[in-house]
Amino acid sequence: MTKLRAHHIRLTTFIQATEDEDKVLEAIATFIPEGIDDDDILFDIDETTGFFGNPIKVVNVEIKRSKAVRLFIDYFKELLSEEDRRYLLDHLDEKVDEEGTFYVRFNKQKAYLGESEIDEGSDVVQVRIKVKAFPMRKEAVVRAVREWLEE
Repeated sequence: MTKLRAHHIRLTTFIQATEDEDKVLEAIATFIPEGIDDDDILFDIDETTGFFGNPIKVVNVEIKRSKAVRLFIDYFKELLSEEDRRYLLDHLDEKVDEEGTFYVRFNKQKAYLGESEIDEGSDVVQVRIKVKAFPMRKEAVVRAVREWLEE
């Protein structure tokens, strides 16, 4: 069984002034497996101002500890539908940056309903997985993610 190894995980989403903060937090919780202790999660909400002066909150969740990262990676793979896996495989080169981070965006509204669906729109929960690969080059990360997704 191919395992994807990662340094850390970051989840980010925005809470618009018109949104219910609790519902948005429920949406992001869809991506955090129950087995991860609260102590293993760094959670932060920053308040900022949008382009038109509207208040926006930026939610950042970070998972760094090895055991919690492994739990997340296994859970994350289970969340992916066959269609989402195919989409990621078809667009993998676009989903990995030069620093070895794998980016996936999910529909925030569906996440609130407990569903995971990849979405390239603006109302999303972004998941960033900083992949461990040797050598640390984009090609090695793409290969590692491809092998993991294809299994």
